[in-house]
Amino acid sequence: MSGLDKRVYSYEEALDGLTDDMTVLAGGFGICGIPENLIAEIRRRGVKGLTVVSNNCGIDGFGLGVLLEDRQIRKMIASYVGENALFEQQLLSGELEVELTPQGTLAEKMRAGGAGIPAFFTATGYGTPIAEGKEVREFNGRKYILEPSITGDFAIVKGWKADHFGNVIYRHTAQNFNPLAATAGRITVVEVEEIVEPGELDPAHIHTPGIYVDRVIVGSFEKRIEKRTVRS
Repeated sequence: MSGLDKRVYSYEEALDGLTDDMTVLAGGFGICGIPENLIAEIRRRGVKGLTVVSNNCGIDGFGLGVLLEDRQIRKMIASYVGENALFEQQLLSGELEVELTPQGTLAEKMRAGGAGIPAFFTATGYGTPIAEGKEVREFNGRKYILEPSITGDFAIVKGWKADHFGNVIYRHTAQNFNPLAATAGRITVVEVEEIVEPGELDPAHIHTPGIYVDRVIVGSFEKRIEKRTVRS
């Protein structure tokens, strides 16, 4: 990797510099659009004490859920527990520190962090436990709470296509939280299904400009279905 060429050729190189006690922002929703190979590399490296910011924590045995198995996550900032039994168990036992955040607020926390906005007011959560200990102000007769933005040491992101410069396109609903996380990492690493030559991506279709991306790598993906329901 040199200059404007953001390509790296191993997952070890992709996450070079990741150490214990860092904050990692992870794209994905459920197990849709998750950077599954970067998560696997985090597990392989064995780093501990991580604060992980993501919509949820994968499922048992896949996605971010594998980091719970090895007790690598100290704190989880997420919107819901979902069907991850280990996440629920560690939350209820007090083994895992969890900060549950409304989904839209979590998205805005990352967007604001990436935009250099330190905090913002939102009506979401006012009058609920979400608002406990937070500043409250009134605007136009309505109460709002102050929410701090979020940034991370690393952002790990799953894209569809990228070019050498790190410009990224996401595919359909797999976009989800990925472009938000991509802007808010001190080091942003994107894994994609294909890297193309500069100029091959239609500029009008690029979701994340390469200025936000530090490293890009091609991976192969399992693309599991979280829950499949069929007629009997």
